[in-house]
Amino acid sequence: MSTTGIYGGKRTGVRVVVAGDRGTGKSTLISAVATEAFDRNVPPVLPPTRLPADLYNDLVPLTVIDTSSSLENSSKRNEELKRADVVVLTYACDQPMTLSRLSTYWLPELRHLGVKVPVILVGCKLDLQDEQAPMSMEQVMSPIMQQFREIETCIECSAATNSQVPEVFYYAQKAVLHPTTPLFDQERQALQPRCISALRRIFTLCDHDMDGALNDSELNEFQVKCFNAPLQPAEIVGVKRVVHEKLPDGINDIGLTLSGFLFLHALFIEKGRLETTWAVLRKFGYDDDLKLADEFVPVPSKRAPDQSVELTTEAVEFLKGIFRLFDTDNDGALQPHQLEELFATAPESPWSELPFEDAAEITASGNLPLNAFLSEWALMTLIDPKKSMANLIYIGYTGAPASALHVTRRRSVDRKKQKTERNVFHCFVGSIVANFNLRSFSKSDTTATGERFAVNVVNQVGGNKKTLVLREIPEDEVKTFLSKKTFLAACDVAVFVHDSSSEHSWKRSRELLVEVAKQGEESGYGVPCLLIAAKDDLDPYPMAVRDSLGISQELGIEAPVRVSMKLNTMNDVFNRILSVAEHPHLSIPETETRKNRKKYLQVVNRSLMCVSVGAAAAFVGLAVYRAYSARRNASG
Repeated sequence: MSTTGIYGGKRTGVRVVVAGDRGTGKSTLISAVATEAFDRNVPPVLPPTRLPADLYNDLVPLTVIDTSSSLENSSKRNEELKRADVVVLTYACDQPMTLSRLSTYWLPELRHLGVKVPVILVGCKLDLQDEQAPMSMEQVMSPIMQQFREIETCIECSAATNSQVPEVFYYAQKAVLHPTTPLFDQERQALQPRCISALRRIFTLCDHDMDGALNDSELNEFQVKCFNAPLQPAEIVGVKRVVHEKLPDGINDIGLTLSGFLFLHALFIEKGRLETTWAVLRKFGYDDDLKLADEFVPVPSKRAPDQSVELTTEAVEFLKGIFRLFDTDNDGALQPHQLEELFATAPESPWSELPFEDAAEITASGNLPLNAFLSEWALMTLIDPKKSMANLIYIGYTGAPASALHVTRRRSVDRKKQKTERNVFHCFVGSIVANFNLRSFSKSDTTATGERFAVNVVNQVGGNKKTLVLREIPEDEVKTFLSKKTFLAACDVAVFVHDSSSEHSWKRSRELLVEVAKQGEESGYGVPCLLIAAKDDLDPYPMAVRDSLGISQELGIEAPVRVSMKLNTMNDVFNRILSVAEHPHLSIPETETRKNRKKYLQVVNRSLMCVSVGAAAAFVGLAVYRAYSARRNASG
C-alpha cells in the first residue's frame, strides 16, 4: 500500500526520492533529519524513512527514499525516481565535480526517464567547503536553473553541524504542496495565464456588488473565508498602502481593484509565500493544474449507453444572460475579443480546440450569434458533461449542479413510448461524397480520429427550437466504430449521404446502411435512418434512383431526400433529419433476418394461441361431459 498520494482532494503524503553521486552525503542527510543527530557510520543505502506529519506546519508526512548511485542498482533507482513526488539531487560542497555532474548527468537523466516533478538541488558537507570559493552559490546555480526549469530550489546544508538540514525537506515538501511553476513564470517574472484566470474568477466571486473593486467588507469576508481570521483596520490600511506605492491603479476610491489583487499575489510568490496563494486557490476548489478539482464539479455518473446529458432550462437561461452581458454592442453576436473576455475566468477557452472549434456557424464577420453560442454549449454538454459543468462554474454559475444538467430518458424507452422528450439530437452522418458536407465544415474541423462535428439550432414549424448535432463518421472508420457494441446507443438518427450520379457512391452508401441495420439488430440499439441523395443537379446514376427507393421500402425507412448544394436546394434537410429523430420508433431499418424472425415469432404466437384455444375447448368439453355423466347416474 502506498504511503503517499491524494485522497478526497487532499494530499496524504509526499514521496521524496534522494539521488546523487556516490559520497555526496545522501544517506547521512536522511539520517540527520530523521534522528536530529550526526552519524558517521550510516549504511550505504537506508530503508524508506518516514518523517512525522507534525515536522512541518502543513501536517503532511514525508516518506524519504534513499537510492544507490551504483550502476548495478540503476534499474531500481530509476523506478523509485519515476514514483517520486519530488526529487532531491545532492552534490558535495567540497567536491566541485559532483556539482558539474548535476547538469551533465543527473538532470538530463531525469528528463530521459520522463520524471516531471520538482527538483531540489542540495549541497551537502557545507562545513567542508573551501571558504575561499571564487563564486557565490547564486552565481553557480543561476545558469543551471535557467537551463533546467524543473529546479524549484537550491540549498546548502551540513549534517555534521545540523545546519539547514530540516530546511532541505521543508523545501521538498513545499515544492509538492505549493509548487511555483503553475503560478509563476520565472523567465517572464509574471503570473501564469491560468493563475490569472483563477484569481480573476475568485476576485469576481468576492466582488458581491460587482463594482470592480473589493471594499473593506468584501476584503474581510475574503480573508475570513480563506484564512479563518479577519484583517484588522490597520492591516487593511497597510495592504492598500503597499499596493498603492507599487501599483497606483491597484487601489481606487472603493478599494482593491483586480490589478491590485493580482499584484498582491505576485508579491506573495516573489517573497516565497506561495502557500498564501495556494491556500486561496484551494479554498475556491482549484487543484495543482489550476482547474476545479473533481469534487467541485459533480456530474451525473450513472447513465445507460443510450442516455445523454443536456442543459436544463435554468442553465440555458443563465447562458443567455451571460451572452447579453458580454454582447456590449447589442448586435446579437459575440466578437472574438468578447468571447475571450467571457471565458477569462476559465483556465482557457473550451472551444479553442477540437472538436468544438468552428463546430457552430459564425457570421460573415467572424462573430458568434446566440444560437451558435448555445449550440456550442449543447455540443460540449453532449460529449463532455464534466467539461461543460466546469465551464459553467468558471463563468459564474452558482446554482446546484443538479439544476444545470439533465439526464435524458433512455432511447429504448422513447421507442416503446413512440415519442421523445429530447431537445438535443445526435445525428451520425456517413458521407460517401467528395467535398460534400451538410454544413460547410472548416478544414480544422477534423479530429484526430477523422470525425467532424457541426451543431446548430433548427427552427421548427410552430416556433419550437431543437439542437441538431451532426457527427460525420469517416467511411474508413465505420467498421471500427461498429465493432463496439454500444456505438449506436448514442445515436438518435443515422444519415447516409451518397452522390446520386455515382454508382460506387450509392452502392457503398447502401452497404453502410445495411451494416448499421445489422449492428442495430444485434446490439439492440437500432436507430432511425435516412438516405440523402446529393448532387441532384447532375445526371443521376439510373439504378441509384430506382434502387434507393426500393431499398427504402424494403427496409421500412423514408424515401431518400434529394439535395443540391450547387442549386441551393436543400429540401429542408435539417428539419427532415430532425423529424426522423423525433419519431424514434419509425424508420428503423429491418433486414430480412429480422423480418423472418418476426414472422417466425408471429407463427409461434399464433400456434400458441391455437393450442391455448384448443386446450380451453377440451377443458370445457370435459367439464360438460362430467356434468352430463353425473346427471345420468343420478337419474339411474
